[in-house]
Amino acid sequence: MSVPQWITGEREGLAPVGDVVVPAGGRRTRPSNVALKVTMAVTGTIFALFVLVHMIGNLKAFMGPEEYNSYAAFLRTLLHPLIPYEGVLWILRIVLLVCLVAHILSGVTIWVRGRRGRGAHRRRRMGALTWGARTMLVSGILLLVFIVVHILDLTIGAGVASAGYQAPVRTGSAEVNVYAYQNLVASLSRPAMAIFYSALMLVIGVHLVQGAWSVINDFGGTGARLRRIWMLVGILIALAIVVGNGVLPMLVLAGVIS
Repeated sequence: MSVPQWITGEREGLAPVGDVVVPAGGRRTRPSNVALKVTMAVTGTIFALFVLVHMIGNLKAFMGPEEYNSYAAFLRTLLHPLIPYEGVLWILRIVLLVCLVAHILSGVTIWVRGRRGRGAHRRRRMGALTWGARTMLVSGILLLVFIVVHILDLTIGAGVASAGYQAPVRTGSAEVNVYAYQNLVASLSRPAMAIFYSALMLVIGVHLVQGAWSVINDFGGTGARLRRIWMLVGILIALAIVVGNGVLPMLVLAGVIS
C-alpha cells in the first residue's frame, strides 16, 4: 500500500527542505510542515483543556455517587430544550473527533516526511531532542489506545467494560438516570484496569509537557519570560491531570471510593 504523496512530501522527485517541500518547479507541497505543526498545536491545546476540565469533573467522585451522577446527567441535558438531549455532548464529541483525526494525520505526516528527508543518515546524541520529544510518537499511540479503551469501558460499555456496566436510562424529555459513579467504581475495582488508567496518566503528563514546549515553539514564542511562564503553566496542568486522574483509580482499588 503506497503512502500518499502529500504525506511523504515526494513530488516531482524532491524531498522536504526545512519546513516546506519545494519540488523542482518551485511549487510547495501542501499542506506545509508549518501548517501541520500549527494544526497539531491548536488541536493539542484543545485536547489539553478538555482533559483538564474532564479531570475537574472527575473530582466529583470524591463527593459521592449522587454528586457524580448528577454531574453526568447535567452534561446530557445541558441547554435542553434549546439543544436536543445529549446535543452538547455530541457536539463536543464531534469536535474532539475532528481534532483527533487532524492531530494524528498532522503528526504522522511530519514524522514520515522527516524520515524520508533524512534518508539513511541519522544524527546521534542530539542534545536538543529531549526524552519526551523522542517518545512523542510512542506516547501518542499509547494515548490513542487509552482513548479507545476509555470509550469502550465507560461510555459505550462494551468489550473491556465491567460486567456490572449500567447504561443511562432516559425517564423524560430532560430527565435521565445515570450510573456513572457505579460504572466508574465497577471498572476501577479491577486491578488491571486501575493500574492501566493510572499508568496512562503518566504518559499523558509527559505528552502534555512536551506538547506545551512544541506549542510555544510553533507559535513563535521567543521571549524568555513568556516561555518560562508558558512551560510552568503546562507543567502545572500536566501535574494536576496526572495527580487528579491518576490517584482516583488507586483510591477506588483501595476501597476509599466505593
